[in-house]
Amino acid sequence: MIRKGSVQVNGDPTKPSHQLKTGDQVCLMVPEPSPLKLVPEKVPFSIIFEDPWIIVLYKPPGIVVHPGPGHSSGTLVHGLLNHCRDLSGIGGILRPGIVHRLDKDTSGVMLVAKNDMAHQALSRQFKNGTIKKKYIALIHGIPSHESGRIDLPIFRHPVRRKEMAVTTGGGRNALTLWEKIADCKEGFSLLSITIKTGRTHQIRVHFSHLGHPLVGDTVYGHGPDALKRRFLKQNPRLVATVKRQMLHAARIGFVHPQEKTYMEFESPFPEDMQQVLATLDININPLQTNT
Repeated sequence: MIRKGSVQVNGDPTKPSHQLKTGDQVCLMVPEPSPLKLVPEKVPFSIIFEDPWIIVLYKPPGIVVHPGPGHSSGTLVHGLLNHCRDLSGIGGILRPGIVHRLDKDTSGVMLVAKNDMAHQALSRQFKNGTIKKKYIALIHGIPSHESGRIDLPIFRHPVRRKEMAVTTGGGRNALTLWEKIADCKEGFSLLSITIKTGRTHQIRVHFSHLGHPLVGDTVYGHGPDALKRRFLKQNPRLVATVKRQMLHAARIGFVHPQEKTYMEFESPFPEDMQQVLATLDININPLQTNT
């Protein structure tokens, strides 16, 4: 609103960086609310399974799940509305059918509710922690143990409000279990990860706190310049292929809301993650691990 000229200080347009002084007169001209309507769009994702109650899909990296500040179009929700016009409305006008999320740059399998009954049943499973979610992550460093447990609460960062952080007092409990799949000579490890809670950025925050941030995570880990300094000469292909955090939702298991039978679905690595692992000579099938 400031940038659009809807805010004036002492009768003049101002900038967001302007520092107010005692006695300044601020005039705020609130615009009329614009009608909110989601227009179906073609958005890249693929259907793994679908019936009258649920959709199981593969979300590519780079796709935002639902509309929000800075993402008014091109989200997974826009694509779902283009595919299926009768999604559950419990999630609200901006999140129809959405019972859980993946970060924009996280790839993998997702579960969507097609009606309100399915939405309620799946939401209860997520709340009770009975949904089984398995992730594969490439991290900096090589943990000294073959497996581990991270039980540290997470809260919103007190300064960087778009980020989360580990706290020793307060916050929401967060439990992450991990198992090492492979190490590589470049000093990275591939992990199989199971989360028992679904906190925002949980995996990224937990491993960053332990000093093992995800490869490619510029928010909680090292920026692209760090990779260039370490590997530009010895492994330029690695530097060229890492464009996001190397985190993939590989498997999800749940009880079907109508049939009451247990179902499990998997999603193979996207092409970019396959390329990164190939440059590190990691050719183990992570979906065969038991974590």
